Amino acid sequence: MKNILTFALLLFALPFCFAQQPAQYSMYMFNKFAFNPAFAGLDNSISLTGVYRKQWAGIEGQPVTQNLNVHTPLYVAGGGIGLNLENESLGSWKQTSAQVAYGYQLQVGKIGVLSAGFGVGVVQRQLDGSKVRTPGTEVDDEGNPIQHNDPLLTVAKESGIAPNVNIGIYYQGEKIEAGISAINLLENKVTMNTLSFQLDRTYFFNAGYRFDLGKNITLRPSVLVKSNISQTQIDFSLITRYNENIFIGASFRGYQSESLDAVALIGGFKLNEKFTLGYSYDLTLSNLKAVSNGSHEIVINYNMGKQIGKGRPPKIIYNPRSL
Repeated sequence: MKNILTFALLLFALPFCFAQQPAQYSMYMFNKFAFNPAFAGLDNSISLTGVYRKQWAGIEGQPVTQNLNVHTPLYVAGGGIGLNLENESLGSWKQTSAQVAYGYQLQVGKIGVLSAGFGVGVVQRQLDGSKVRTPGTEVDDEGNPIQHNDPLLTVAKESGIAPNVNIGIYYQGEKIEAGISAINLLENKVTMNTLSFQLDRTYFFNAGYRFDLGKNITLRPSVLVKSNISQTQIDFSLITRYNENIFIGASFRGYQSESLDAVALIGGFKLNEKFTLGYSYDLTLSNLKAVSNGSHEIVINYNMGKQIGKGRPPKIIYNPRSL
């Protein structure tokens, strides 16, 4: 009965997750390069970020995501470059992507930088037929599938690969920043042996502002809008930093008043001058809260902490971005 309830709730929730095509991150404000190639180099130094996310803990086959990216200024080329790697599993599906990105930067006035970026790479999708169960699936004595009685489904692993293009624009000022990007721009199909999967073009918009409350405390509200046109998801976040060493905050995520998703509690601190650790715990608000123990996300960032060479970005580093 519990398995049936879990399956039914997953079916209800999946339409509100863009079929989990774009990976979900609660601490998006610390990892903007993951969804906007134009952010490459805007940390003004070498920046390496790793993310591990386990979504809807307690549900078998829940999304598990790993993201690793590195980007750096490349002033000889007028901007920045980066590499973004992502891996996500969801039930019988697995998706892996790799992208190389470049952002061309222009100084805007005395205190701003405008970057236009693009990324090219590949996406691989894999379906493990041994994890699929349909009403017609025949199984052996141990419960392993023998056949699905479906001409499109096998009990083996199928995979396919397709090229991918992402584009974006990003503005970074002294206190305000904003960006817009599109991933899976070409909406290519990943073709397998008997199946094909079309990548959804998804648009991202983010914006943030920094309020200085005295010498040691800053307040940073931000928003992330993610949409594939048919569905739109919005994250509202508020992070408080103390002395650029400790941060705490929260994020609210949903689509509309009738389809709330989660509230994320966020916290972290600097391990040393170059490494920062962040953690978030999502309190599930959707119907999945009946079977889910929430979601966990860990972010660790290495930032060299010093400007590399001389180039287009302003000489003042607005904040030593620890994440």
